[in-house]
Amino acid sequence: MKTVSVVIPTFNRRDMLAQAVDSVLAQYYVRNSVNRDGFELVVVDDGSNDGTWDMLQQYGTLIRCIRQSRGGVSAARNRGLKETSGRFVAFLDSDDLWTADKLSIQMNYMTTFPDAAMCYTEETWLRDGRVVNSGRRHRKHSGWIFNSVLPLCFLSLSSALFRRDVFERIGIFDEDLPACEDYDFGIRLAHSYPWHLINKPLIIKRGGHPDQLSRAFAAMDVFRIRALKKALDMDLSQKQRRCVRDVIVQKSRVLAQGFNKRNKQADAAYYRDLIQQFQMEEER
Repeated sequence: MKTVSVVIPTFNRRDMLAQAVDSVLAQYYVRNSVNRDGFELVVVDDGSNDGTWDMLQQYGTLIRCIRQSRGGVSAARNRGLKETSGRFVAFLDSDDLWTADKLSIQMNYMTTFPDAAMCYTEETWLRDGRVVNSGRRHRKHSGWIFNSVLPLCFLSLSSALFRRDVFERIGIFDEDLPACEDYDFGIRLAHSYPWHLINKPLIIKRGGHPDQLSRAFAAMDVFRIRALKKALDMDLSQKQRRCVRDVIVQKSRVLAQGFNKRNKQADAAYYRDLIQQFQMEEER
């Protein structure tokens, strides 16, 4: 059994992937000979056809590569989880980077606080190579933050470090969600565990490139609402259930207006009906 497993899922990001892999192998934690045997880096190539697989061979035994047919980012992360053994698990999206001290700081935190199921960090955001302000609404939180994670995704998986038993308790990534799978996972995580924030930017998120999932779908809240409806099946308190319903209604209003403007009346009607359904439940 390893101490730390790092999983990088990727699809057709050969050049960015190489930089991501290099940022993991450059970790102070990895370069320390004491930790080297207890560390593994697994890259899951999710059906790339841009030469990714051939590029990965240059790393030899430094990393382990798994190739699978295209299944989506959740399937790739789940495959990585299945194929690794570390007591601690970290993910890195192939368009993100780690600072060299990321793993060392997080492992020190998890050792110091053995009751912490996870910790995550602040981020530096780059768009087209320039540092951008993440904005107040993306401000990170610590503690029991279930209600805070409902409006938008607070969990950047590239910044998090988990104890493996987290996945045994709350499950793995939802392969039926083509996007917002991290949002769905974050809701389940916040319901079961307090979050621990390391208030230091230890990852670099690179935006602006054309294959970002946020650019692939016109209305990401479609998938967030699917995740929120799943959350209603959890053992929620009355206050939590009300908060979930309120966010569903808020997001449904925006979607209904947007679909109506684009003359997608069937979609608009679906979300208007959803609003009515949850408003009637609130009145009971």
